[in-house]
Amino acid sequence: MIWLVLALLIFIFQIATILIAEFRRPSKAVAWLLILFVFPLVGFVMYYFMAKDFQQRRAVRKRGVIAGEHRLEAMRRCKLVHRISDLGEGRFDHQERLFHLLHNLAQSPITGCNTVKILNNGEATFEAILDAMASAKHHIHLEYYTLRDDEIGQRFKELMIRKAKEGVEVRLIFDGIGSYELSGAYLRELCDAGVHTHCFLTPRLAFFRKRMNYRNHRKIVVVDGTIGFLGGINIGDEYLGKDPKLGYWRDIHMQITGDAVYFLQDVFLRDWWFTAREKLEDGAYMPEHSCESDQHVQIISSGPDSTADTILECLSGAISVAKKSIYIATPYFIPDPSILMGLRTAALAGVDVRILIPEKADSRLVMFASLSYVEDLMTAGIRFYRYQKGFIHSKVTIIDELVASVGTANLDMRSFFSNFEINAMLFDEEPIRQLTEDFMADLEDSKELHLAEFHERSRLQRASEIAARMLSPLL
Repeated sequence: MIWLVLALLIFIFQIATILIAEFRRPSKAVAWLLILFVFPLVGFVMYYFMAKDFQQRRAVRKRGVIAGEHRLEAMRRCKLVHRISDLGEGRFDHQERLFHLLHNLAQSPITGCNTVKILNNGEATFEAILDAMASAKHHIHLEYYTLRDDEIGQRFKELMIRKAKEGVEVRLIFDGIGSYELSGAYLRELCDAGVHTHCFLTPRLAFFRKRMNYRNHRKIVVVDGTIGFLGGINIGDEYLGKDPKLGYWRDIHMQITGDAVYFLQDVFLRDWWFTAREKLEDGAYMPEHSCESDQHVQIISSGPDSTADTILECLSGAISVAKKSIYIATPYFIPDPSILMGLRTAALAGVDVRILIPEKADSRLVMFASLSYVEDLMTAGIRFYRYQKGFIHSKVTIIDELVASVGTANLDMRSFFSNFEINAMLFDEEPIRQLTEDFMADLEDSKELHLAEFHERSRLQRASEIAARMLSPLL
């Protein structure tokens, strides 16, 4: 009897700990409680090692302090947007609320002296990045979630080694979970050639520091502080369509030259300090450059080390003010309640809301979680499409063909709350027109879901969706 009472008290203590720690995010608390009920002791151990609040680490809080000098230097040189008219006469009329939301992100100002090039597949992206790296004179900075030792990974390795031997500073950050298959031999070759490599939280370190659930999902390349790249494409042959399971890989990346590169560099420098404990202060990392185009770009980063969920706030705010259309492409659709409500109310108000998700899934659990939201949203008038040509990995949101988001963040709670992510907000007609045309072309390669047909799905699928939905805050 005593042992039963003791076990009950321990179980109550575990429940109370989760409820107190996660009271700000009820959906996450429910997910962990489900795991706890299924695996009473193991579930709590998993929670302890995977759900530690990242912001409690002093080293993480210090990141913003050490990056201040770089940010101030960049802002001094940039042509920043301070008035709504700076974004183009008449384009943002009656969108003062959205403008002020974006403008008030002090760490992520809207820059006005940029040239943007949309790269809509892996082949174009890799060739553009490799060409830029080959031209490097001072430094190459790379940050990736996944880096593979395959054919394209070998091309990147060989070029990094060649440039390092030429005297170019080459630095590489890779995520310990996303790149867990990367061989030691690959890294040793880089290090022996003078390439500086650091892993963002190795699995073992992440486990013992209780950060297993936090991943650096960013994809950043900065060459000589003047050319930058970001988007959804990692370094791996699958992005060239060589995955036998997923086939053709549809993705979006972008190349930027201009003021926004300063802020892309700033994110890398902060991440480098966090992983290498090295503060890079040389002015050559933020060089002077000429203004060759007047396109507007805003670099927005977020992560569990931040006091604000910046990417979520931007997307939620943009969705809430949409008047005509909302186009979304995402491989994982597990929306935060604010996004969910914004999409529903927009559709009910007559906004054309279209959401593109994969047919082929790289994770069945995540796909079931995504499908669990479909029926309810279709009843509100939202149109869903499933990509048929291969696997769609694009992370794009286009609002009223007025503003667009491209980057690394999926439309899911992992990206909003647990991952280190980076997006770019675009404001000009040409890149948004291209993104919209690409989105419409992707719809041609997709099958639209219809409510009556979807309603006839099997009971097994419905049960799978329910279970995945309950776990979705952790996926």
